[in-house]
Amino acid sequence: MAAIPEVMKAVQLVGHGGLDQLVYRDDVPTPTPDAGEVLIDVHACGMNNTDVWVREGAYGTETDAAEVSTWRRGRSTLTFPRIQGTDTVGRIVNVGEGVPTERIGQRVMVDFSIYNRPEGDDSLADIDYIGHGRDGGYAEYVVVPSENAYEITSGIADAELATFCCAYLTAEQMLDRARLGQDERVLVTGASGGVGSAIIQLARVRGAVPYAVTSAGKEDALRRIGAQDVVLRDAPDLVAEVERVVDGPVDVVADLVAGPMFNDLLRILRPEGRYTTAGAIGGPVVNLDLRTMYLKQLELHGSSQGTRTAFRRLVRYIENGEIKPLLDRTFKLSDFHQAQSTFMDKTYIGKLVVVPDRHWDEVGAPHAAP
Repeated sequence: MAAIPEVMKAVQLVGHGGLDQLVYRDDVPTPTPDAGEVLIDVHACGMNNTDVWVREGAYGTETDAAEVSTWRRGRSTLTFPRIQGTDTVGRIVNVGEGVPTERIGQRVMVDFSIYNRPEGDDSLADIDYIGHGRDGGYAEYVVVPSENAYEITSGIADAELATFCCAYLTAEQMLDRARLGQDERVLVTGASGGVGSAIIQLARVRGAVPYAVTSAGKEDALRRIGAQDVVLRDAPDLVAEVERVVDGPVDVVADLVAGPMFNDLLRILRPEGRYTTAGAIGGPVVNLDLRTMYLKQLELHGSSQGTRTAFRRLVRYIENGEIKPLLDRTFKLSDFHQAQSTFMDKTYIGKLVVVPDRHWDEVGAPHAAP
């Protein structure tokens, strides 16, 4: 095994703002695992909306939606410089005190959640995450708690494996919160993104029937991954279009867009239907007619990340081949600005993944854009 260098290449977030706040460096000290931790040689790390919103400080506060704020409102653990990146895949190359040396060499996928609760307590009230409360995977090496590094034996390529963590855990938790059951119909907004496309697959695993809301040109791709049918988001009358397309009442709305369509989504739900959200890329401040909510006996669920239980279920789905990776393309870590610009354009389906340059030929190049 190659010697571990004293310094590494990494992308550091140095403050809130534009892409200029993301700096690619080649002199970042390589972290050393403390007791109970492992050092991972990063092979691939997936990109997520949270990276962008944290960089922009776009989470607002409960009293000012426009105020610069990071992911944990009023109790932030973000300090600068910070290495972001949640969806880390790689190999363990060193372990801290108390971790069996047999773990060295294992190929692992990282559960990015910092639960701040003991094993067996599935409350997410104190949740944080790797890439926010501590450094993440946009680097050549990362240190994480040993319990967060799950060995993966599946033959899925590293870059493909890095598409699952954040998006699929977020999706699974949303469906857990909404109690989506077999044969129920779920309407998914933002369906072409990482979380949306994950919801489609995970709904099928539960025996539910997913319908996708998306933009023109993505319909066939979403049907191929499991959407029963597709509704175009710019339809003149979204409520009428859903009624035309969906075969029966909508039991659950899994919303990642919000914005102007929010009230229509509540109108679409059947009486006693459930609404669940983990994002608001169309606008976080919405108009809500409370009469729609209480007269229809609706449930509204906020959701973020997921539990240890949900993550272990996700690992089982991967190992059993019940869900498939949706990798659009890879980028070199040194091309991070281009990667995040492409990510923000939202012209793709699935996930974008960043690969450290030294692993590019083996891990990244086979999945790069032509």
